[in-house]
Amino acid sequence: MATRREIFLQLSVVASELYGTEEGRQIAELIVLAKGGITRNDLLVEPNKELEINDIDRIIAELREWRPVQYIIGTASFDDMELEVSEGVLIPRPETEELVEWVASEAPHGAKILDVCTGSGCIAIALSRRVKQSRVWGIDISKEALSIARRNAEKYAPTIELVEGDALADFSQLIDGEVDVIVSNPPYIPNSDRELMRRNVTEHEPHIALFVEDDDPLLFYRSIARTAHKMLSMGGKIYFEIYENFAVEMVDMLTNEGFVNVVVREDFRAKQRMVCAEKR
Repeated sequence: MATRREIFLQLSVVASELYGTEEGRQIAELIVLAKGGITRNDLLVEPNKELEINDIDRIIAELREWRPVQYIIGTASFDDMELEVSEGVLIPRPETEELVEWVASEAPHGAKILDVCTGSGCIAIALSRRVKQSRVWGIDISKEALSIARRNAEKYAPTIELVEGDALADFSQLIDGEVDVIVSNPPYIPNSDRELMRRNVTEHEPHIALFVEDDDPLLFYRSIARTAHKMLSMGGKIYFEIYENFAVEMVDMLTNEGFVNVVVREDFRAKQRMVCAEKR
């Protein structure tokens, strides 16, 4: 039987060939901790202790096929939670945590919050935990995504309400009354940019949650904004995670749709990745 260190190094070599040394080591550590049922401190303090991972050959094969580590271990870290993920949902990203921070810092206690294109439920669940006495809904068109979101909600935020709905249709009738906040991380990457992305994304994450046609990249944003304008209470706010290349177009679109006080924020990489606007 191999030791913790030996398995870590074996995985590091494979992952580093694809992702580079630093990220490869991070991926190897995630797998060892998750599959070995140990902590990082366990790995550091007792690296030579034997560790049995029965499916190590399968894991290595999946790594070589560019399967994301989060799908391999079945979870993704988000806002101090370990959320279930699989190929049916987008893997939560750190920049989305920044969007949650922004919304939570401004949403009033008892706010009614709607998350459109909820996916794994990461935004809705995090906001339910952060905004006291809030009522939170999540909408998604994917039954598979909603199934995963429900399991995550049962674990972390059982009061949120998850509903099947289409972001490109009028989803206002799915929710009771007005809401104070609408937040969304919809599909926004133009199809023409696929070739710029890694295979772990393009070959494994759901395209329905990622890509839009080149001729109308703001399609989802515009549709959500129009329904949001009907649903938001006066002074209510809409928040989007956005594609960095379309920040100016997003400001123009939201202004044209009747929103005011449009603000764009940068993420931790200094990219324009978030926008907020207020109902007039």
